[in-house]
Amino acid sequence: MASSITKQVMDATAVNRSVTRLGHEILERNGGADHIMLVGILTRGEPLAKRLQSLIQKIAEKDVPIGSVDITFHRDDFRERLVVPQVKGTDIHETIDDKVVILVDDVLFTGRTIRAAMDELNAFGRPKSVQLAVLVDRGHRELPIRADFVGKNIPTHEGEHVEVRLKEVDNKDSVTLTRHGDEV
Repeated sequence: MASSITKQVMDATAVNRSVTRLGHEILERNGGADHIMLVGILTRGEPLAKRLQSLIQKIAEKDVPIGSVDITFHRDDFRERLVVPQVKGTDIHETIDDKVVILVDDVLFTGRTIRAAMDELNAFGRPKSVQLAVLVDRGHRELPIRADFVGKNIPTHEGEHVEVRLKEVDNKDSVTLTRHGDEV
């Protein structure tokens, strides 16, 4: 019988602190908010992008365009998945041409989600650059992708799972690490 242990790694205060730090780092690296656009990867990257947008607009006193990408049909395991995908659609209403697009996601793991998001972005234009902001980087990359902005690094082992919960989707903010099987 497989057992598991779940440990809270970040509570709501830590999540908020990390998002605040990410917002400041994005502004600092880009010399302000003039040319940036935030694009959240569905599902939990979208509310994180909205939080960052609100924070950055408050600090910079400037409107920051926002969008979201649905990577469902760009996943390299699309045909292998047994689940019928829920397609929500990409929502980008402003041009990304010559913008610094900040892709936002909750967890960076293998890099495949980010690759799929960049494939989807290609249909909307040619940004000046693409930067990546994630709440959690758990390692184990399969593709040469790294985050420019990281809320928290959580080194993980085989059999461990990182779960991000956000109040907009899950009614609470937290990050937990679950160890399954022999890792317990």
